[in-house]
Amino acid sequence: MGILAGKRVLITGVLTDDSLAFGVAKLAQDEGAEIVLSGAGRGLSLTQRTARKLPTPPDVIEIDVGSPDDLAAAAADLESRWGAVDGVLHAIGFAPADCLGGDILKAEWADVATALHISAYSLKALAAALLPLMQNAGGGSIVGLDFDARVAWPAYDWMGVAKAALESTARYLARDLGPSRVRVNLVAAGPVKTIAARSIPGFAKFEDVWSDRAPLGWDVHDPSAVAKACVALMSDWFPMTTGELLHVDGGFHAMGA
Repeated sequence: MGILAGKRVLITGVLTDDSLAFGVAKLAQDEGAEIVLSGAGRGLSLTQRTARKLPTPPDVIEIDVGSPDDLAAAAADLESRWGAVDGVLHAIGFAPADCLGGDILKAEWADVATALHISAYSLKALAAALLPLMQNAGGGSIVGLDFDARVAWPAYDWMGVAKAALESTARYLARDLGPSRVRVNLVAAGPVKTIAARSIPGFAKFEDVWSDRAPLGWDVHDPSAVAKACVALMSDWFPMTTGELLHVDGGFHAMGA
């Protein structure tokens, strides 16, 4: 019996089968979870196609995290489907082009606001929409995908600021959702070659140094370690862990020069 046997899990952020969220979805199914995927806008059809590549093709619902109506509709769908939700993967991030590229002075507030809304505030929006369903389950686990925002990265710019906001949001949610036995944790993943990563100018700079500096090494083509961490945090094996930022990066974060 898998460590997610009987769990009902919503997984956001699956676009293609190289998405980190796809690896989480596949492993969650392997470990016994019943899952539903979500997608939005032009990416919804990609999510629907990719869902068919999973061992048991799950349903896909539409959630634009910037739309209160979509969030309410998704909560109603999951309530009628399951009655409760045990786990949520937040794998959502977006920044307009001017927010990336190595010149943080370039972006105007409208673009920065979009980056913060979709990449950070969405964690709160998703948690608030699904909290009643997690309370119905007696608690649960919200896990978000992160890229360590404690330092400035090449070209990451306002997305790095948005990730810092995501990390702070997760801590405050952990504080306020703890009484409902809902845990909120983030996984700071090392760089993996996904569609999202390829959209970041200068992503190759991460690849070039990561495996050399990470004491355990790092393979930008292998998302399995990240998926294992997310699934473990969704399971009952971490019942007293919340507000945590778990690094899954080969140890890169702990090294100096």
